[in-house]
Amino acid sequence: MGRRTPRVPSQYYLPAMPAILRWFLRLAPTNPIAVRLVQNGSRRTRHMYIRSAYLAVLVIVLLWRLLLTGGSAELSYRDLAEAGASSFIAIAYLQVGLICVIAPVFMAGAIAQEASPRTWEVLLTTPLTAAEIVLGNLFGRLFFILALLFASLPLFALVQYFGGVPGGSIFASYLIAGCAAVLVGTIAIALAVSRMAGRRAVFTFYVSVVSYLAVTMAIDAMIRLRSGYPGVTWMTVINPFLTLRALLEPSNYPRADEAGPWMLRHPVTAWCYLSVGVSLVLMVLSAITVRLGGLASLAGNRKAGVPWYRKMFGLGAAGAEHRPPRTVWSNPIAWREAAARNSTFGRILARWSFVAMGAALGVALVIAYHIGTFGASDFQLSLAFTVLGELVIIALIAINMSATAVSREREDGTLDLLLTTPITPGSYLTGKMRGLVAYLLPMLAVPMGTLALTAVYVLTGGLGREDGAMVSASVNGGATVSIPVLLPEAALLAPLVTIPFIMFCVIIGLQWSLKSKGTIASVIGAVGVVGVISGVIGLCAWKSGEGLAIIGAVLTAASPATLVFACIHPDSALAETISSTSLAQARISLIVGGAIAAGVYIGVVYGVHASMVKNFDFTVRKLAGVK
Repeated sequence: MGRRTPRVPSQYYLPAMPAILRWFLRLAPTNPIAVRLVQNGSRRTRHMYIRSAYLAVLVIVLLWRLLLTGGSAELSYRDLAEAGASSFIAIAYLQVGLICVIAPVFMAGAIAQEASPRTWEVLLTTPLTAAEIVLGNLFGRLFFILALLFASLPLFALVQYFGGVPGGSIFASYLIAGCAAVLVGTIAIALAVSRMAGRRAVFTFYVSVVSYLAVTMAIDAMIRLRSGYPGVTWMTVINPFLTLRALLEPSNYPRADEAGPWMLRHPVTAWCYLSVGVSLVLMVLSAITVRLGGLASLAGNRKAGVPWYRKMFGLGAAGAEHRPPRTVWSNPIAWREAAARNSTFGRILARWSFVAMGAALGVALVIAYHIGTFGASDFQLSLAFTVLGELVIIALIAINMSATAVSREREDGTLDLLLTTPITPGSYLTGKMRGLVAYLLPMLAVPMGTLALTAVYVLTGGLGREDGAMVSASVNGGATVSIPVLLPEAALLAPLVTIPFIMFCVIIGLQWSLKSKGTIASVIGAVGVVGVISGVIGLCAWKSGEGLAIIGAVLTAASPATLVFACIHPDSALAETISSTSLAQARISLIVGGAIAAGVYIGVVYGVHASMVKNFDFTVRKLAGVK
C-alpha cells in the first residue's frame, strides 16, 4: 500500500478565492499576456534608456526653469511662488508632450508584433477569452507609460515647496496625461486586432497622432482669432494640450461662463470622460472582433481581373506575379528606391492625395484672402500652420522611409543578395538617398508651391486689391512699419533650405538604418536624433532672431521652420534687426543666412555619407545574418 497523505486540520484551510475576483485578476494583474510583456520589457535596455532619458529631460527642464525664474540672490516668498508656478507649468506641458511622443513608441509593438497572422493563430488557440487577450495587450504595454508618470511624481511634489502650485492641479495634469496614454494605447490595440495593420502602419500611426494634435491646435487658434474670444473652444475637449492649458492658464485661456455648454465649462472633466469613453468603445469592439478575424475578415472575396483604378496607375492585379515593364535609371538602387514606394495602389493614392489636397488648400487660402473671407492676420496664421504642418509631415515621412531602407532589406534577406552584385557601397548609399529625395520632391512641391503662389500674389500687388499685399505691424512695441503679407523671397529661400534639410533627415535615417538590427529601432533612433537636433537649432534660431540684430536674422534661417515663420511674420521673428536697422537689412541678412544654412546642411550630408561609405563593409559584416 502506498503512503497516505496526512490530513490537514480544517482550521488551516484557506478560503477559496471568489470566482468574480479570479476573473477580474485575469483581466489585468495576473493576465498571462500582461505578465509576459512586463517581464520581457523590464529586461530590455532600450526601455531602461527611454525611462532614464524621460526623467533626465524633466529634471533638466525643471532646474533650468528654476534657475531662469528664481536665480537671483534675494527672492521674496511671492517670487518663489511665481518661480514654482512657472516651472510647474513648463514641466506639465513637457510631460504631456513626452507622453504623446513616447506612448506611440511603446504601443508600436502591439501593431508590429501582433499584426502577424501566425501570431494570432497561436494566440487564439489558448484558453484566454477575447477580453483577456485585448486587455492583456493593453495593460501590459500601458504599464511602462503609467510607470513613467508615477516616476515623475516626486519632481512635481518638489515644486510645491516653492508655493504657488495647488495639489489639485498636479493630480489633474497627471489625469490628463494618463487619459491621453490610455486613448493612444487603445487605438494601437484596435489597429492590431483589426489585422489590417502591419509594420508599415507603425509610422503611419505615429504621424497620425502628431498630425491630429497639430490640426486641432491650429483649428482652435483659428476659431479664437476669428471670434475674438480668447477662451476655450470645442477643440479644447479633444486635445490634451489644450485641456492642460485650460487647467493651468485660466486667465489667458478662460473657460465658458455658466450659460455656456457643460463641456466648455469643464474641459478637463470632459476630456477625461470623452477619452475614457472612446477607449471603452474601442476595447469592446476589439473584444468582439478579435476571434472573428478582425476587420480584415470583412474584406470578403475579391473579384478576379484588374480593376480600372489599378489600370489607370499602370498596376496589375493585386497579388499578381507579373508587373508591367518599367524603364530603369542609370543607378538601379535609386530607381528601385523611388519606384518601390509606388508599387501598390494604396501608396500611390496616399502620395498623390497629399499633393492634390495640399495644392487645393494652398490655392483656397490665397483666394479666400483675396476675396476678403480672411483678414491679413487670419491668412498669415492659416498660411503658417499649413506650410509648417506639411513640412513636419514630409520630414517624418522622410525619416521613416530612410530609417527602414536598409534595415528592412536586412530583415527580408535582400541586402545579402545585393552585396553579391558589383554595386559599390558608394553607389548603393547614393542611390538610396537619391531615390528617396526624388520620391519626396512632389510632396515638397506642395508647401513650396503654396509659398511661391503667395509670393506671386504679393509681387503683383494683391492682383489689384487695395492693401492686399501689405500690412501694418508694430515692431517691439515701437513705430509701426508696413511689411508684406509674405516676404516674396520665401519662394526661393524655402526650397534652398528645406531640400538640404530633407536630405539631412534622409542621411540620418540611412545611418540609423544601416547600423540598427530592426526597423522599429532604426525609426525610433532616427526620429530621436533628428528631433533633438532640429529642436535645438530651431529654438536657438528663434530666440536669436528676436533678440540679436543682423546676426540674429542670419541665424533665423538655420531651420526651415523658423525661416518660414520669419518670412510670414518678420515683425516678430526679426524684431531686433528691423527696429535697430531696417526691414531691408533684415531681408538681406535672412537671404545670407539661408545660403549659409543650405551649405552647412549639404556639408553635413556629405560628411555623414563619406563616413557611412568608409564603414559600410564593417557595419554590414557586423550585423550579417541578423533578421
